[in-house]
Amino acid sequence: MGNSEGRVAGKVAFVTGAARGQGRSHAVRLAEEGADIIAVDLCRNIDSIGYPLATPEDLEETARFVEKAGGRIVTAQADVRVADQLKDALEAGLTELGKVDIVVAQAGVAGMKGNPPLQAWTDVINTNLVGTINAIQVALPHLTEGASIVATASAAALMDAHNKPNPGADPGGMAYMTSKRLLSQYVHDVATELAPRGIRANVIHPTNCNTNMLQSEPMYRSFRPDLEHPTQADAEPVFYVQQAMKVPWIEPVDISNAVLWLASDEARYVTGMQLRVDAGGYLKWYDYHV
Repeated sequence: MGNSEGRVAGKVAFVTGAARGQGRSHAVRLAEEGADIIAVDLCRNIDSIGYPLATPEDLEETARFVEKAGGRIVTAQADVRVADQLKDALEAGLTELGKVDIVVAQAGVAGMKGNPPLQAWTDVINTNLVGTINAIQVALPHLTEGASIVATASAAALMDAHNKPNPGADPGGMAYMTSKRLLSQYVHDVATELAPRGIRANVIHPTNCNTNMLQSEPMYRSFRPDLEHPTQADAEPVFYVQQAMKVPWIEPVDISNAVLWLASDEARYVTGMQLRVDAGGYLKWYDYHV
């Protein structure tokens, strides 16, 4: 068992997309504060997604980081698009760790400029939306009072998408916004049903986050469509436009600290929240409203 004095001591967290990026950061941060981890990732590429995804070695490295932080960990290669694979992974974790208290539905892909375009649409919807729903729903039978669900959406989910000057130009990019918006509504509604049972569910909306997804040519191209092969140096000045604070991106740990808080008993009466960790990005685009 990890840190017995930690903020999530004695809890077990089920984390999807855990091999690298935000998912790894969440798993390690929770382990530092006393949680044991059931870590899942696809660990192979998706053909329509224009950047490499995590590898089995990445997931093994996450396991080493979690163990170094003092947590026990059970890992599984599983596809969040397939509920039965997630169910098997969770049950293997339950066999070893006994329970699940925290669900972190993190797994996601960005389909910007994905090809073939309609396959990119499908893979993004199935990973980000259906995959989030699958992760939560396989865990539901095992959650008891005090449990916490945290799903990762995006500041993109909050953007006004009414202005579509070029419909159909980038289905994979649109699917990213659509999937994040719909998973946010799903979590809002499931939080309502779980509240009387003492189980909480919240959504975090990150802005640009410094992971492999952001630092990829498809993402650089979406910020610099004027260039054929933009580099990080080309895209970085444009990344600032997303935030009101003067940063091009935030770090995974900035999201992990919010995940930790929502997973902990410090947030025991916080549910149905759409929590923005966006360096003020929302403030640039929207007036105040409830």
